[in-house]
Amino acid sequence: MIEDFMLRAVLGGLGVAGVAGPLGCFVIWRRMVYFGAALAHSALLGVALGLALGVPADLGIAVLCLGMALGFLALDRGQLVASDTLLGILAHASLALGLLALALMEGLRVDLMSYLFGDILALDVADLAVIYVLMVLVLGLLVIFWRPLLSVTVDEDLARVEGLATGPMKLMFTLLMAVVIAIGMKVVGILMVISLLIIPAATARRLAASPEGMAMGAAACGACSVVMGLAGSYFWDLPSGAAIVAAAAVLFLCSLAVPGRKTGDV
Repeated sequence: MIEDFMLRAVLGGLGVAGVAGPLGCFVIWRRMVYFGAALAHSALLGVALGLALGVPADLGIAVLCLGMALGFLALDRGQLVASDTLLGILAHASLALGLLALALMEGLRVDLMSYLFGDILALDVADLAVIYVLMVLVLGLLVIFWRPLLSVTVDEDLARVEGLATGPMKLMFTLLMAVVIAIGMKVVGILMVISLLIIPAATARRLAASPEGMAMGAAACGACSVVMGLAGSYFWDLPSGAAIVAAAAVLFLCSLAVPGRKTGDV
């Protein structure tokens, strides 16, 4: 019989994978992988912000990620440096500032390893409730705004001419990324959370016949990765977060052996 902590880990992982996969498709289509990695690195500073203000760390992460995204957009418009250089600076500076902020909080003991690499086996019922409420919210917004998001992804200028509010769409997408990074951190940690967004989506990309098929396939690949990774962690006493990411990578390698159509692209 499966232990309670493992059952909660499976349910939590499936919840995160179910929303990270479809959102990860947009990350790949919009070529925003490095942007997503920069947001993930800034999550530790969001943890420090949440602890300093006495609010849940998830909320601190979401607020900080959104603020960082807006800051990047503002600085990028100035074109002082190349976008990838700016993202690299913001990513590593925010990670360093997060570590320093946590170190300066006297009397506060923080398990950095659980934040950096995740602690899915420690999920409780309250964590599951948060994960599934946010999952329903994110998936609901993706379903409602699927077509506008696709239009902005395919050709932002054309979408603007057609009357779509491209600014709010981009802002909503950034907020959804921040939310998924906040909940995904519990599963694989800050340093590997972006893998839940891009690896299952990259796997499904080779096999899907449509953008919608790619989104559903990404969710399925993410779910399989969670189950395989947790099984490996349970039977071979491996780090759970790393095992999940390794399982996702194995699925991607297997997909390379299948003739890919890549018709899931937009």
